[in-house]
Amino acid sequence: MRIVAGLAVVAMLVAGTSTAQADTLDYVALGDSAAAGPLIPNPDPALWCLRSDRNYPQVAAELLGARLTDVTCSGAKTDDFAGRQFGFVAPQYDALKPTTDLVSITIGGNDVGLVQTALGCINLLPEPVGLSCEARLTAGGDQVAAAIRGWAPEFGAALDEVKRRAPHAKVLVTGYGTYIRPGGCYPVQPIWGRDADFLQRSVDLLSATARAEAEKRGATYVDLAAVSVGHDTCAKPADRYLEGLVPTTVAAPLHPNAAGMAAFGATVANAVRPAQPSKA
Repeated sequence: MRIVAGLAVVAMLVAGTSTAQADTLDYVALGDSAAAGPLIPNPDPALWCLRSDRNYPQVAAELLGARLTDVTCSGAKTDDFAGRQFGFVAPQYDALKPTTDLVSITIGGNDVGLVQTALGCINLLPEPVGLSCEARLTAGGDQVAAAIRGWAPEFGAALDEVKRRAPHAKVLVTGYGTYIRPGGCYPVQPIWGRDADFLQRSVDLLSATARAEAEKRGATYVDLAAVSVGHDTCAKPADRYLEGLVPTTVAAPLHPNAAGMAAFGATVANAVRPAQPSKA
């Protein structure tokens, strides 16, 4: 009888463990450096992707108790979801399975050259000594906006492929942050006011385009611009979620820092959790 009782207890424990594993969210994170968190301690052993173990997917996974497969990679473009980045990094789509429960996606900045655009807007001297990047990039039409419009159908096709590979997953599409406030903060960030507005307008257009493509397909959009208002590159260093041209914490220039990733991860986790009923 003792042996039978012991076996029954073991069976209950095994069943309980299996149930817990079945209830654990299988989470796959896709994306570029805005998700990977380059230079934020501590680095992933796969150093070529400059992926941090404190990026927003890691933070969200911890808050959700999810099992994370993080294939975000710095420098990624949308076509790296299907191809081998740098010629040897596995396609990000390969992480998706029919059993995947949750997918987060941050992509597009490298497709339209946002970082290069921002670097081209640096002016070390105040107006009028220099050249406005807005004037240069909008002469004859807004070149960045045109690139974003051209990217939209590619991103839509990527979302369709995610759904095909992970048909039961909840898909979260994140936008990009509020990098610089209206009018900028020259010379804290050496970008003229009108160019600062042009840059953030371009970032916002990219995020709005991603949102539109996501909503067409029933995916959930996660607004990181709202979360980072007041925590932009013009804020006091202790208040920044995004680093400027010269980082004030261990993070890549023009990218989220650890505090930003913590805030973004919490926002992503909140987008997954069911809404809590309000108390009377």
